[in-house]
Amino acid sequence: MDRFGDLDVFAHVVTTKSMSAAGRQLNLSPAVISKRIRRLEERLGVRLLQRTTRQLALTEAGQGFYERVVSILSSIEEAESWVSSGAGQVRGTLRVSAPTSFGRMHVAPHLKRFLDANPLVTVELVLSDAFVDVVGEGFDLAIRIADLQDSSLVAKRLARNHRVLCASPGYLAEHGTPADIAELSRHTLIAHNADHWRLDGPEGPVSVRVNGPLRTNSSEVVREALLGGVGIALRSTWDVGPELKSGALQRVLPAYAVGSRVAIYAVYPSRRHMEQKVRAFVDYLGELYGATPYWDAGLAL
Repeated sequence: MDRFGDLDVFAHVVTTKSMSAAGRQLNLSPAVISKRIRRLEERLGVRLLQRTTRQLALTEAGQGFYERVVSILSSIEEAESWVSSGAGQVRGTLRVSAPTSFGRMHVAPHLKRFLDANPLVTVELVLSDAFVDVVGEGFDLAIRIADLQDSSLVAKRLARNHRVLCASPGYLAEHGTPADIAELSRHTLIAHNADHWRLDGPEGPVSVRVNGPLRTNSSEVVREALLGGVGIALRSTWDVGPELKSGALQRVLPAYAVGSRVAIYAVYPSRRHMEQKVRAFVDYLGELYGATPYWDAGLAL
Protein backbone atom coordinates (compact mmCIF):
# COMPACT_ATOMS: atom_id res chain seq x y z
CA MET A 1 0.00 0.00 0.00
CA ASP A 2 1.35 3.41 -1.04
CA ARG A 3 1.10 5.18 2.30
CA PHE A 4 3.31 8.11 1.38
CA GLY A 5 1.37 8.53 -1.86
CA ASP A 6 -1.88 8.77 0.10
CA LEU A 7 -0.33 11.44 2.33
CA ASP A 8 0.69 13.44 -0.74
CA VAL A 9 -2.83 13.15 -2.17
CA PHE A 10 -4.31 14.30 1.14
CA ALA A 11 -1.96 17.29 1.31
CA HIS A 12 -2.85 18.34 -2.24
CA VAL A 13 -6.59 18.09 -1.52
CA VAL A 14 -6.24 20.29 1.56
CA THR A 15 -4.03 22.86 -0.18
CA THR A 16 -6.26 23.16 -3.26
CA LYS A 17 -9.52 22.71 -1.27
CA SER A 18 -10.79 20.55 -4.12
CA MET A 19 -10.46 16.92 -5.17
CA SER A 20 -10.76 17.94 -8.81
CA ALA A 21 -7.97 20.51 -8.52
CA ALA A 22 -5.78 18.04 -6.63
CA GLY A 23 -6.44 15.49 -9.35
CA ARG A 24 -5.34 17.91 -12.05
CA GLN A 25 -2.09 18.62 -10.20
CA LEU A 26 -1.38 14.92 -9.65
CA ASN A 27 -2.75 13.74 -13.02
CA LEU A 28 -5.36 11.55 -11.32
CA SER A 29 -9.13 11.45 -11.75
CA PRO A 30 -11.39 12.86 -9.01
CA ALA A 31 -12.72 9.34 -8.46
CA VAL A 32 -9.22 8.03 -7.73
CA ILE A 33 -8.51 10.98 -5.43
CA SER A 34 -11.75 10.33 -3.52
CA LYS A 35 -10.97 6.62 -3.25
CA ARG A 36 -7.48 7.28 -1.84
CA ILE A 37 -8.78 9.76 0.72
CA ARG A 38 -11.43 7.27 1.79
CA ARG A 39 -8.78 4.53 2.03
CA LEU A 40 -6.61 6.78 4.19
CA GLU A 41 -9.51 7.58 6.53
CA GLU A 42 -10.43 3.90 6.83
CA ARG A 43 -6.86 2.97 7.68
CA LEU A 44 -6.66 5.69 10.34
CA GLY A 45 -10.15 5.08 11.67
CA VAL A 46 -11.05 8.79 11.67
CA ARG A 47 -12.74 11.27 9.36
CA LEU A 48 -10.22 13.80 8.06
CA LEU A 49 -12.44 15.87 5.77
CA GLN A 50 -15.99 17.14 5.98
CA ARG A 51 -17.47 16.99 2.50
CA THR A 52 -20.36 19.08 1.20
CA THR A 53 -21.55 19.71 -2.32
CA ARG A 54 -19.65 23.00 -2.42
CA GLN A 55 -16.54 22.68 -0.28
CA LEU A 56 -14.17 20.55 1.75
CA ALA A 57 -13.21 21.38 5.31
CA LEU A 58 -10.77 19.75 7.70
CA THR A 59 -12.08 18.08 10.82
CA GLU A 60 -10.23 18.72 14.08
CA ALA A 61 -8.38 15.43 13.64
CA GLY A 62 -7.74 16.31 10.00
CA GLN A 63 -6.16 19.65 10.90
CA GLY A 64 -3.70 18.05 13.32
CA PHE A 65 -2.95 15.26 10.86
CA TYR A 66 -2.38 17.75 8.03
CA GLU A 67 0.15 19.78 10.03
CA ARG A 68 2.16 16.62 10.68
CA VAL A 69 1.83 15.40 7.09
CA VAL A 70 3.24 18.70 5.80
CA SER A 71 6.27 18.28 8.06
CA ILE A 72 6.79 14.71 6.87
CA LEU A 73 6.52 15.60 3.20
CA SER A 74 8.81 18.59 3.67
CA SER A 75 11.42 16.37 5.29
CA ILE A 76 11.19 13.91 2.40
CA GLU A 77 11.56 16.74 -0.13
CA GLU A 78 14.55 18.12 1.75
CA ALA A 79 16.19 14.67 1.91
CA GLU A 80 15.69 14.10 -1.82
CA SER A 81 16.99 17.57 -2.64
CA TRP A 82 20.07 17.00 -0.50
CA VAL A 83 20.86 13.67 -2.15
CA SER A 84 20.22 14.87 -5.70
CA SER A 85 22.37 17.97 -5.20
CA GLY A 86 25.25 15.89 -3.87
CA ALA A 87 26.10 18.47 -1.23
CA GLY A 88 22.87 19.60 0.35
CA GLN A 89 22.61 22.60 -1.97
CA VAL A 90 19.63 24.86 -1.31
CA ARG A 91 16.92 24.27 -3.90
CA GLY A 92 13.18 24.19 -4.52
CA THR A 93 10.27 26.62 -4.62
CA LEU A 94 10.02 28.90 -1.59
CA ARG A 95 6.53 30.33 -0.95
CA VAL A 96 6.72 33.49 1.13
CA SER A 97 3.92 35.71 2.43
CA ALA A 98 4.72 39.30 3.44
CA PRO A 99 2.80 42.50 4.25
CA THR A 100 2.20 44.51 1.09
CA SER A 101 4.26 47.63 1.78
CA PHE A 102 7.02 45.90 3.71
CA GLY A 103 7.38 43.24 1.05
CA ARG A 104 7.58 45.82 -1.73
CA MET A 105 10.06 48.04 0.12
CA HIS A 106 12.24 45.63 2.11
CA VAL A 107 11.96 42.15 0.58
CA ALA A 108 11.59 42.55 -3.19
CA PRO A 109 14.61 44.89 -3.64
CA HIS A 110 16.89 42.34 -1.97
CA LEU A 111 15.76 39.18 -3.75
CA LYS A 112 18.40 39.34 -6.48
CA ARG A 113 21.29 38.80 -4.09
CA PHE A 114 19.51 35.84 -2.46
CA LEU A 115 18.63 34.30 -5.84
CA ASP A 116 22.15 34.84 -7.18
CA ALA A 117 23.53 33.00 -4.13
CA ASN A 118 20.94 30.20 -4.47
CA PRO A 119 20.44 29.59 -8.20
CA LEU A 120 18.37 26.43 -7.65
CA VAL A 121 15.73 28.27 -5.59
CA THR A 122 12.55 29.83 -6.99
CA VAL A 123 10.84 32.40 -4.77
CA GLU A 124 7.07 32.86 -4.92
CA LEU A 125 6.42 36.10 -3.01
CA VAL A 126 2.77 36.78 -2.15
CA LEU A 127 2.02 40.24 -0.74
CA SER A 128 -1.02 40.61 1.51
CA ASP A 129 -1.87 42.55 4.65
CA ALA A 130 -3.94 39.61 5.93
CA PHE A 131 -2.52 37.06 8.38
CA VAL A 132 -2.43 34.06 6.06
CA ASP A 133 -2.79 30.49 7.27
CA VAL A 134 0.82 29.43 6.74
CA VAL A 135 0.12 25.70 6.90
CA GLY A 136 -3.34 25.65 5.33
CA GLU A 137 -2.37 27.86 2.38
CA GLY A 138 0.90 26.07 1.71
CA PHE A 139 3.39 28.79 2.59
CA ASP A 140 6.90 27.92 3.68
CA LEU A 141 7.13 31.04 5.80
CA ALA A 142 5.45 34.38 6.42
CA ILE A 143 6.83 37.72 7.48
CA ARG A 144 4.69 39.32 10.16
CA ILE A 145 4.86 42.62 11.99
CA ALA A 146 3.16 42.00 15.32
CA ASP A 147 3.47 40.87 18.92
CA LEU A 148 3.86 37.12 18.43
CA GLN A 149 4.60 36.01 21.97
CA ASP A 150 1.56 33.73 21.86
CA SER A 151 2.02 32.46 18.30
CA SER A 152 1.51 28.72 17.71
CA LEU A 153 4.09 28.87 14.91
CA VAL A 154 7.86 29.08 15.25
CA ALA A 155 8.76 32.77 15.14
CA LYS A 156 12.23 34.19 14.61
CA ARG A 157 12.67 37.90 15.30
CA LEU A 158 14.26 39.55 12.27
CA ALA A 159 14.28 43.19 13.36
CA ARG A 160 12.79 45.67 15.76
CA ASN A 161 9.81 47.71 14.61
CA HIS A 162 9.60 51.32 15.74
CA ARG A 163 6.26 53.06 15.19
CA VAL A 164 6.19 56.82 15.69
CA LEU A 165 3.72 59.68 15.40
CA CYS A 166 4.51 62.00 12.50
CA ALA A 167 3.07 64.61 10.17
CA SER A 168 4.14 66.78 7.25
CA PRO A 169 5.66 70.22 7.89
CA GLY A 170 2.76 71.74 5.93
CA TYR A 171 0.15 70.19 8.21
CA LEU A 172 2.01 71.30 11.36
CA ALA A 173 2.47 74.82 10.02
CA GLU A 174 -1.27 75.07 9.39
CA HIS A 175 -2.59 73.34 12.51
CA GLY A 176 0.23 73.64 15.03
CA THR A 177 2.30 70.96 16.74
CA PRO A 178 0.61 69.19 19.67
CA ALA A 179 2.45 69.83 22.93
CA ASP A 180 1.02 66.87 24.85
CA ILE A 181 -0.99 63.70 24.31
CA ALA A 182 -4.29 65.39 25.20
CA GLU A 183 -3.91 67.83 22.31
CA LEU A 184 -4.11 65.01 19.78
CA SER A 185 -7.91 65.06 20.17
CA ARG A 186 -7.93 68.49 18.47
CA HIS A 187 -5.96 67.26 15.45
CA THR A 188 -6.80 65.24 12.36
CA LEU A 189 -5.64 61.65 12.92
CA ILE A 190 -5.42 59.21 10.03
CA ALA A 191 -6.96 55.83 10.93
CA HIS A 192 -5.50 52.60 9.60
CA ASN A 193 -7.44 49.47 10.63
CA ALA A 194 -7.86 50.71 14.21
CA ASP A 195 -10.09 52.96 16.28
CA HIS A 196 -7.41 53.51 18.91
CA TRP A 197 -3.66 53.92 19.08
CA ARG A 198 -2.06 52.17 22.05
CA LEU A 199 1.14 53.98 22.90
CA ASP A 200 3.82 53.82 25.56
CA GLY A 201 4.77 57.15 27.06
CA PRO A 202 6.44 58.69 30.13
CA GLU A 203 3.35 57.94 32.23
CA GLY A 204 3.00 54.39 30.92
CA PRO A 205 0.59 52.92 28.36
CA VAL A 206 -2.01 55.30 26.94
CA SER A 207 -4.86 54.85 24.47
CA VAL A 208 -5.70 57.51 21.90
CA ARG A 209 -9.00 57.46 20.04
CA VAL A 210 -8.51 57.88 16.29
CA ASN A 211 -11.43 59.88 15.01
CA GLY A 212 -10.58 61.59 11.74
CA PRO A 213 -12.15 62.16 8.29
CA LEU A 214 -10.07 59.44 6.61
CA ARG A 215 -10.18 55.74 7.40
CA THR A 216 -8.50 53.09 5.26
CA ASN A 217 -7.27 49.51 5.29
CA SER A 218 -4.32 50.45 3.06
CA SER A 219 -1.02 51.41 4.62
CA GLU A 220 0.01 52.98 1.31
CA VAL A 221 -3.05 55.27 1.34
CA VAL A 222 -2.07 56.35 4.86
CA ARG A 223 1.45 57.08 3.68
CA GLU A 224 0.31 59.22 0.73
CA ALA A 225 -2.26 61.08 2.84
CA LEU A 226 0.37 61.72 5.48
CA LEU A 227 2.83 63.16 2.95
CA GLY A 228 -0.02 65.18 1.42
CA GLY A 229 -0.68 66.95 4.71
CA VAL A 230 -4.00 65.35 5.65
CA GLY A 231 -3.09 64.83 9.31
CA ILE A 232 -1.04 62.96 11.90
CA ALA A 233 -0.43 59.22 11.54
CA LEU A 234 1.26 56.40 13.43
CA ARG A 235 3.83 54.88 11.08
CA SER A 236 6.66 52.39 11.21
CA THR A 237 10.14 53.76 10.60
CA TRP A 238 10.69 51.11 7.91
CA ASP A 239 7.87 52.87 6.02
CA VAL A 240 8.78 56.54 6.55
CA GLY A 241 12.45 56.48 7.59
CA PRO A 242 13.75 58.33 4.49
CA GLU A 243 11.07 61.01 4.84
CA LEU A 244 11.91 61.52 8.52
CA LYS A 245 15.59 61.89 7.60
CA SER A 246 14.91 64.31 4.74
CA GLY A 247 12.44 66.45 6.67
CA ALA A 248 9.48 65.58 4.43
CA LEU A 249 7.90 64.30 7.66
CA GLN A 250 8.45 65.37 11.25
CA ARG A 251 7.98 63.40 14.43
CA VAL A 252 5.17 64.47 16.74
CA LEU A 253 5.29 63.83 20.50
CA PRO A 254 8.54 61.81 20.27
CA ALA A 255 8.15 60.60 23.86
CA TYR A 256 5.28 58.37 22.66
CA ALA A 257 5.64 55.29 20.48
CA VAL A 258 4.44 51.69 20.15
CA GLY A 259 5.78 49.15 22.66
CA SER A 260 8.91 47.18 21.88
CA ARG A 261 7.11 43.81 21.86
CA VAL A 262 5.90 44.49 18.33
CA ALA A 263 8.65 43.36 15.95
CA ILE A 264 9.27 41.97 12.48
CA TYR A 265 9.24 38.17 12.51
CA ALA A 266 9.66 35.26 10.15
CA VAL A 267 7.17 32.55 11.09
CA TYR A 268 7.13 28.96 9.88
CA PRO A 269 5.48 25.71 10.98
CA SER A 270 8.30 23.69 12.55
CA ARG A 271 11.92 24.20 13.58
CA ARG A 272 12.43 20.44 13.73
CA HIS A 273 11.54 20.00 10.06
CA MET A 274 12.87 23.31 8.82
CA GLU A 275 13.90 22.99 5.18
CA GLN A 276 17.22 24.30 3.93
CA LYS A 277 15.54 26.82 1.63
CA VAL A 278 13.57 28.27 4.57
CA ARG A 279 16.61 28.40 6.83
CA ALA A 280 18.67 30.08 4.10
CA PHE A 281 16.06 32.77 3.50
CA VAL A 282 15.41 33.46 7.19
CA ASP A 283 19.16 33.71 7.86
CA TYR A 284 19.56 36.00 4.85
CA LEU A 285 16.87 38.41 6.04
CA GLY A 286 18.16 38.36 9.61
CA GLU A 287 21.65 39.30 8.41
CA LEU A 288 20.28 41.89 6.00
CA TYR A 289 18.26 43.77 8.61
CA GLY A 290 20.69 43.28 11.51
CA ALA A 291 20.55 44.55 15.09
CA THR A 292 19.91 48.09 13.84
CA PRO A 293 17.93 47.89 10.59
CA TYR A 294 19.24 50.05 7.77
CA TRP A 295 16.00 52.04 7.72
CA ASP A 296 16.63 53.18 11.31
CA ALA A 297 20.22 54.30 10.69
CA GLY A 298 20.60 57.99 11.47
CA LEU A 299 17.25 58.34 13.26
CA ALA A 300 17.05 59.44 16.90
CA LEU A 301 14.85 56.71 18.41
